[in-house]
Amino acid sequence: MMHLFAECRAQKYISQIPFKYDYSLELLKKQSKMTETGLKNKTVINDNSENLSDEVLALKEKYSIILAVMPNKITNYKLYSYIDPWLNTPYKEKSFSRKGIDCSYFLQSLYSDVYKVTLPKDPAGMWKSKSIQIFTGRSFLAEGDLVFFRYDKDHPISDVGLYLHNDRILACTDKGLAIYNFNDEYFQLRYIGAGRINEDGKKK
Repeated sequence: MMHLFAECRAQKYISQIPFKYDYSLELLKKQSKMTETGLKNKTVINDNSENLSDEVLALKEKYSIILAVMPNKITNYKLYSYIDPWLNTPYKEKSFSRKGIDCSYFLQSLYSDVYKVTLPKDPAGMWKSKSIQIFTGRSFLAEGDLVFFRYDKDHPISDVGLYLHNDRILACTDKGLAIYNFNDEYFQLRYIGAGRINEDGKKK
């Protein structure tokens, strides 16, 4: 079912995913119409072993579907809690507000709040930051890496996005701040490199 959602090419991302985690044994028996005998050799798995709140569970399920990964891959709840309310905010150059947002301004704030790393607000400044280790190999990308793009010859480092999972990135286009497929030609033709937090760049 998860793969079916992932293949859909809908323009809008899922706003709310109805689900039910952590079924009780009684509810399981009632729904499956099973008796104690029928359940004798069955194992009931608790998918909420972390005792997460309903809000966090909803976030975990929602982004596992959006990113087409198993829910256990979504563990940085602070990251997705920060991103979630800002999705679909319109793009506005050099702005950081609900009315319009620049991705580099947003990521500067996100990195400060989630990763405790202070970065410049502009993409070129992030690229040159001593807190970031630059690399080019796409196969090495991991959640939280910055991805840099070049749009014209006058701006070698024109824009920046955030790598999440499974070739999905958080970025701004004329459609606004959203989660996009990194493999789309639009991004692949403009990608020039990525950056990861240096251990020395993290605040102690």
